[in-house]
Amino acid sequence: MSLDGRVALVTGGGRGAGRAISLGLAADGAAVAINYRKDADAAKETVAEIEAAGGRASAYQASVDDDAQDAAMVEAVLADFGHVDILVNNAGIASRGKPVSDTDPDELLRVVRTHALGAHRLCALVLPSMREQPRGDIVMISSIATQHFGAFGAPYNMGKAAMEALAFTLAKEEQRNGIHVNVVAPGLIETEMGRRLVKAGGVDDISTLHQYSPFGRVCQPEDVADVVRFLVSDAGSYLSGQRLYVDGGGATR
Repeated sequence: MSLDGRVALVTGGGRGAGRAISLGLAADGAAVAINYRKDADAAKETVAEIEAAGGRASAYQASVDDDAQDAAMVEAVLADFGHVDILVNNAGIASRGKPVSDTDPDELLRVVRTHALGAHRLCALVLPSMREQPRGDIVMISSIATQHFGAFGAPYNMGKAAMEALAFTLAKEEQRNGIHVNVVAPGLIETEMGRRLVKAGGVDDISTLHQYSPFGRVCQPEDVADVVRFLVSDAGSYLSGQRLYVDGGGATR
């Protein structure tokens, strides 16, 4: 699945699923711009791993919910790499598990800005250069939360639902420009965020959930990365406007 000559921008690309996506796209030949908000060390380590394997990568600091920072980041990426033809909107934050009646309005705005409004802004910023390439791909990392809309998570549910609405709208708008837009919707992933989520639910060790999970394991970051790699490859050249669930097909539907 060669991505030689292509340039990917992965938000939240230094940790968790984002790191696996960055490494996977680089392994397939793409140059990778790795966005991070706070953890510069993790982003630099991911860059170093890609470079050690013979790839090309750079790290860029920006909080995706900040329009000015998004614009500055994309400007820097374009200056360094010339174009962006793969955008993976992966950066995300969890909500605090409050009922709607007790949700802080600032939290709602912060979560929705991160998942949906930031993704909207980044798409708008990369589209001009993406339209000039033979092919473009935008992948939104959503969640099975949009399938169930569980209680005590309205900000997160709303943010991911809005992100998916953006994806399906954009898929129709940009098809004529050779740009594919798809959604990848994982369940629980064994990442730092996943460990925090299950701990908040009373599970101290996420590995104890392997025995209850499809195929005997909780979803791994590489499982998500492999689906992204497929979508942006030649093998996914006739796919757009699709949502792929990465949950093992277990007792989630």
